Amino acid sequence: MSRRLPSAVFVAALAAIALAGCGTGASPSSPATGTSATSSQVIPVAATTDAWGSILSELGGTHVQATSIINNPDTDPHAYEPTPADARTIAASKVFVENGIGYDSWAAKAVAANPTADRSVVEVGAVTGTPDDGNPHQWYAPESVGKVADAITAALKKADPSSAAYFDAQRADFDSKALADYHATIAEIKAKYAGTPVGASESIFAPMASALGLNLITPPSFLKAISEGTDPSPADLATIKSQITGKQLKVYVFNSQNSTPDVAAQVDAAKAAGIPVSAVTETLSPKGATFQDWQTTQLKSLETALAQATGK
Repeated sequence: MSRRLPSAVFVAALAAIALAGCGTGASPSSPATGTSATSSQVIPVAATTDAWGSILSELGGTHVQATSIINNPDTDPHAYEPTPADARTIAASKVFVENGIGYDSWAAKAVAANPTADRSVVEVGAVTGTPDDGNPHQWYAPESVGKVADAITAALKKADPSSAAYFDAQRADFDSKALADYHATIAEIKAKYAGTPVGASESIFAPMASALGLNLITPPSFLKAISEGTDPSPADLATIKSQITGKQLKVYVFNSQNSTPDVAAQVDAAKAAGIPVSAVTETLSPKGATFQDWQTTQLKSLETALAQATGK
C-alpha cells in the first residue's frame, strides 16, 4: 500500500527520547548493557519487520533479546504507523535492522533522532546495493538473505566481541542447517519449472521468481504500482486480463496482505479460468514462525500449484 510518513506522536516520541538520552542505555524491559557487551550479557536487538527479525534472532541465539516491530500477519507493513514504544525499542537496541528502500522510512528517522556510537545499524538496501527506487522486498531474494545474514553477524560481533566465535557458529548453522530445506526447495523448483510463465499481484514475488527461474509475465509497472499503492494503468489491467483469460500464465501469485480491488478481481478471474493461485505474505505467517519455515511452506505451496498447472 502507500508509503506513509511517521505519525506526529511518533515524531514527538523521538524528540523526547533524544532529550532523555535513552539511546545510551537499555530500556527498562531490556537486559542491562554497557558500552561494551560481554559474553555473560544478553544484548537487546531489533528489526523493523519479523522477516528480518527472525533471522536476527536466529543468528543472535541465546546472546540476544530480539524484537520485531512489525510482527502481525494481518498488518500491511507499507501502511504501518509506528508508535512511541517502537521509538523506545529502536533507541535501546545495540543492533538494529531496517529495510530501507522506501519501505520503513520512519525507522531511519528514529535512528537519526537518537544517534549512539554503540548501536550498529544494518540497512538492507545498503547491504544489498538496492537503489531507493528498487524492489524493497529483498527477503524474497535468496542472495540478499545471505548478504544480510553476513551483515547481521558482523554487527553482532561488533556489539559483543567476546562472543564472536559463537556468532560465527550461529551463522554457519543458519546456512547449513536452518536454511537447508529452503535452499533445496528453491533448487528443486528451478530444476523442474524454470521458464514457466507465471503472474503476480505485486513486486513482492519478483525476486523469488527470478531465483526460481520462472518467467514472470505481469507488467513490471503493474507490480510496482500495487506495491506502492498507486493506481495501475488501464493498459496494464487490460494486459493482465488478457493473460489470465487466455491462460498465458500457469500460476498466479498474490500477496494476501495487500489485496486491492484490482488484485481481488484478478484472483477471482484466475480461479475461474482454472489457473492455480498461490499466496505469499510480507510478514511471518503464522505469527511466530521462523523465516525458513515460513518461506519453505510458501515455496512448497507454489511447487504444488506449478505441478497442478503443468502436470510435472
